[in-house]
Amino acid sequence: MKRCYIVSYDICDDRRLRRVAQKMEDFGTRLQYSVFRCELTEVMRAKLELALKEIVNHREDQVLFIDLGPAPGRADECITALGRKYMTPPRGAIVL
Repeated sequence: MKRCYIVSYDICDDRRLRRVAQKMEDFGTRLQYSVFRCELTEVMRAKLELALKEIVNHREDQVLFIDLGPAPGRADECITALGRKYMTPPRGAIVL
């Protein structure tokens, strides 16, 4: 079962920052500059963590995983916004 996570990062080096952002785009939807919403299985989360561990400097950088619960549950209700309204990312395939 997939769980919904907010993944936020603070990366001190521009090169590492770009690499982390590119990797995050493979796993989730960007909400803000360094904040992503990800629906991940346990295996997907482990793969993401492993990929990020190889990029980040563990003394300088920080990545936070915030578990909002089961993806089909109340995860979207946990996010509130001040300013522009939060829009839930579409699920499933998007055909252009």
